[in-house]
Amino acid sequence: MDDLPALVAGFADACRAAGLPVGPDRAARFARAIIEVEPETTLRLRHCAVATLVSDPGQIAVLDAVLAGVFGGIVDPAGERGDANASGGGRPAAAGGVAASAGGGAGAGRDVELPAVASGVERLGGRDFGELSAAELVLLAEAMRALRVATPPRRTRRTRRAAHGDRVDLRATLRAARRTAGDPVVLARRTLRRRPRRLVVLCDISGSMDPYARALIQLLYCAAGGRRAEVFTFATQLTRLTGALRHSSPAVALHRAAELAPDWSGGTRIGESLRRFNTGYGRRGMARGAVVLILSDGWDTGDPALLGREVARLRWVAHRIVWANPRTRHEGYQPLVGGMAAALPYCDAVVSAHSLEAIPELLDVLSRR
Repeated sequence: MDDLPALVAGFADACRAAGLPVGPDRAARFARAIIEVEPETTLRLRHCAVATLVSDPGQIAVLDAVLAGVFGGIVDPAGERGDANASGGGRPAAAGGVAASAGGGAGAGRDVELPAVASGVERLGGRDFGELSAAELVLLAEAMRALRVATPPRRTRRTRRAAHGDRVDLRATLRAARRTAGDPVVLARRTLRRRPRRLVVLCDISGSMDPYARALIQLLYCAAGGRRAEVFTFATQLTRLTGALRHSSPAVALHRAAELAPDWSGGTRIGESLRRFNTGYGRRGMARGAVVLILSDGWDTGDPALLGREVARLRWVAHRIVWANPRTRHEGYQPLVGGMAAALPYCDAVVSAHSLEAIPELLDVLSRR
């Protein structure tokens, strides 16, 4: 059991990176459970983790994703493969069996070491989101928390005090003049307040765009400032997901988003979805002066002319339109697809946003004045 402290500490770090509230007290209970139970299978290890690390049923899915990511996908919540892990002949030690011989269900004789979160991020950072599993996307949550989603500021109608403001605050000046026999010695000044522009995100959740949409939604949840974002998904219909992003962890938010969007991994009707957004939300004020981010590869089963008209309508009210298309990562890419070609003249920037290493370019474009 010499490696038990390192095992528990590393696993607790991975849980916190995924959004689970695992503190030192829960980690200590998890360690005591391993010592008492001496889990022989990964299923029994999962039972120990659920009993000591989870405080809400909605967190179980997140815990399963972390277990799958840490132990290479060998943890099966249903337990079909749990007993197979013990078939390697012989009973593993309590801590060492979990860390070293957990690979019995995935291949005899293969050692599985607990990866550190930082090394996992470095390994996954350059990979395309389309190649990552749901568990691997969860492991990127900690790195995404270090990012900042910011939009350029805009002036509001409200004012604030400012030493060198561009307008005189008459009331404050007269109040101060009472102390100088009515003589306004000092002029109080005010200036217009500035606040970040609203960010409106429209995510294509068709089959080819599913992992990219999940990564971007997780980014908006994790990054500071993303709370002001309005998030919609579309495939064959438009769904508003802003409320779903207020859940306690990225994985729970994604699970809730998938439940709210019945057309997830369906077909794509970009033009019709944008028409619904413009009519129901955009031109009524949500997109006015906002930065609009559209995540899609441009494949549209509808009329490309409709898509062009709706992006043009959106351009009249939005401050900026940014299109994130993972296909642009390929050298020599040209917007020959009907939908993308029709929308391109009205976009202020087109980026790939296909991996964690490409996200800084996206954030730079969103915050650019």
